[in-house]
Amino acid sequence: MAVKRTDMFLGVYILAAIVFLIVPLPTAFLDVLMALNISIALIILFNALFSQEVLSMSTFPMVLLFTTVFRISLNVSSTRNILTKGYAGEVVEAFGNFVGGGDMVVGVIVFFILVLVQFLVINKGSERVSEVQARFTLDAMPGKQMAIDADLNTGAITDAEAKVRREKIQAESSFFGAMDGATKYVKGDAAAGLLITAVNIIGGLVMGVTREGLEMSAALEKYAIITIGDGLVSQIPSLLISLSTGIMVTKVSKEADVGDLLLRELFSTPKVLYMVGAGLTVLGIFTELPKLIFISYGVIFIMVGRSIQAKIEVAKTEAEAKAEEEEDLPIRRPENVREIILPDQVELEFGYGIIPLADVNQGGDLLDRVVLIRRQIALEFGCVVPTIRLRDNIQLNPNQYVIKIKGIAVSDGEILFDHYMAMNPGYVEEEITGIPTFEPSYHLPAIWITEGQRERAESYGYTVVDPPSIIATHLTEVIKAHLDELLTRQAVQELINNIQEANQVLVTELIPKLLGIGEVQKVLQNLLREGIAIRDMVTILETLADYAPTTRDTDVLTEYVRQALKRAISNKYFPGGETTSVVTLDPKAEQEIMNSVKQTEQGAYITLEPERTQRLMKSVKEEAEKLENLGKSPIIVTSPIVRMYFKRLTKDYYPDLIVISYNEIESNVELQSVGMVTE
Repeated sequence: MAVKRTDMFLGVYILAAIVFLIVPLPTAFLDVLMALNISIALIILFNALFSQEVLSMSTFPMVLLFTTVFRISLNVSSTRNILTKGYAGEVVEAFGNFVGGGDMVVGVIVFFILVLVQFLVINKGSERVSEVQARFTLDAMPGKQMAIDADLNTGAITDAEAKVRREKIQAESSFFGAMDGATKYVKGDAAAGLLITAVNIIGGLVMGVTREGLEMSAALEKYAIITIGDGLVSQIPSLLISLSTGIMVTKVSKEADVGDLLLRELFSTPKVLYMVGAGLTVLGIFTELPKLIFISYGVIFIMVGRSIQAKIEVAKTEAEAKAEEEEDLPIRRPENVREIILPDQVELEFGYGIIPLADVNQGGDLLDRVVLIRRQIALEFGCVVPTIRLRDNIQLNPNQYVIKIKGIAVSDGEILFDHYMAMNPGYVEEEITGIPTFEPSYHLPAIWITEGQRERAESYGYTVVDPPSIIATHLTEVIKAHLDELLTRQAVQELINNIQEANQVLVTELIPKLLGIGEVQKVLQNLLREGIAIRDMVTILETLADYAPTTRDTDVLTEYVRQALKRAISNKYFPGGETTSVVTLDPKAEQEIMNSVKQTEQGAYITLEPERTQRLMKSVKEEAEKLENLGKSPIIVTSPIVRMYFKRLTKDYYPDLIVISYNEIESNVELQSVGMVTE
């Protein structure tokens, strides 16, 4: 495998640091390496300064370690040259003479000031900030994860975006955890610099006095200046790296680089600049401070403040003009046109009186309830509901709300914001007074009561619900009733993608060889239309793969799938293994229905005479009422071949009627027939 240049450079950089600890370096080569060290420190500093977020330099903790080791290896090499040759190269000598002005005392003072600033100010602060950042980042992880899950459930973000955001949270946690430890490198590097400087001075004195025969003062003068130069050469890059560390751990903005951010935050308020300018001018006039300097600064700040205020006024005027233009021409922009022609799949509009229920700042939890609705339906039926859009509409009555599917209103309701809805389940001990109304989901009679009546109503046996629960329940039932319409081809493809990795053979065999996505969609819609969950996609696709070679009639395929899902159907309609009362269909009526079925290329349809249909529906009504009087759901059991045609025949008359075939019932379920539908 070929070695990349970047890998080779990194390997040479680390290997060189190790070699320099052992092998003596010529002073000329040492000069080159010290210049390289300063260059790398400057590169790191400016990258840290202008990176827009901390993860732009996610390798920063590793960089700290590498640069620290490299700098210490140069320190060891220069120390070896100082003690053996009394000379460590032109870079070291230049720093010692130039920074200290050739004066040992000045050089020592400057060196120790740099070390103290780095050690006590920058390193100490960076270390503390790193600890706090690591702790708060770790503590904030659960909240961030929950926020991502909430956005994903409301449809605000896609699965791919959620994955990216989760990975970013993990990366931030790892980064600040690593930085918490990496700051110890920088702190230790500063301490090592002091120790190496002391060793150089003491060792230089010993070498100068014992080997070169110099006087104590001369040896101190010679080796102290060289040592200070060496210390400055290593401490200045170390100071730059420390500064970079402080910048990285204190970086908070992700919107702009530091230059833009500082200018925007420090010089964006004219009033501040006016006050500063006036203060400096007063100090220049009425004190002994240099008048020219302070008055000049004061005038400059006042002029800058005036210039910024003028720009703010111009920007405000332009914004107002733009807002008026957008208000006058709301559909001229292309994106607004797209919003008009592409309605939301599910939408909840409400009057201004219901806004507090949806406004989080006013304590409303309707948005959280919408998230729970999407999650509940996903768990119950196995499909994802599209984003539910909440929108206020001043054209509605204050307490009215409207539920829309694909931009068309399908249901509405009205609530009283500061009241509760009380429903009589049939066994209340005593009736209470209230405002008569109907529960919007099931159209049951109810009354509106006040907060003060709530406890009394509950004690009497009433079922009492608050307005957000009423809206949420109504919205849930409407979505369930139209779930088949909301299942698009794209949604079906996503459901298949979820199981494809573990069932590659099944998906490859079925789609598109035997059935297309549209045909699978029709089968799933048929199931959802009758309230059958599609969570067990593997069983559904396995059944389709078994029977698709013999028929592509999606209605017939649906019947086969229902039979394969008989455990789920039995558990839904006959839970607990108790004996269940049902109604059966007369075999003569079944034969009559089958004789009226006509097959065409577009599918099958029923040609039963209207009079016979009316007699059959009258019998269905009578038998269903028997079950309802017993407190049971109206369930009619038929033979498998008739089920789908009988359901199709009754759906316009009794849409909530449950029609099940014998093949969809588990063998351990006990049924009791209380009637028979006949002509």
